[in-house]
Amino acid sequence: MNTVEALKQTEIAIARLSDADRRRLFRKFARGYDGGIEKKDGVMGGAACIRNTRIPVWLLHQARVLGMSEGDLLKSYPGLTAEDLVNAWDYVNLNLEEIESQIARNESDD
Repeated sequence: MNTVEALKQTEIAIARLSDADRRRLFRKFARGYDGGIEKKDGVMGGAACIRNTRIPVWLLHQARVLGMSEGDLLKSYPGLTAEDLVNAWDYVNLNLEEIESQIARNESDD
């Protein structure tokens, strides 16, 4: 398949997406492929963290599930931005099983 044909097929596939999925796709590409989330060996056990922090995505997700608002999260973690939270929620949506496993592992350590 040549590049022109691949682009045409991609355009057709994108056109078939729902508006919400299309927006999500474009947001992801606008931010870059990593979505502001990184994993590093030796940092928080290799868990997905907000870029350039030691704040794991699973911690933010668990806090939200337990009722903490985004405003409260931003107050509690002054280095975070609203975009960081959007990136975290996108990551959770794409990797829920991983996040839930990390939460369970953390709770079993107590």
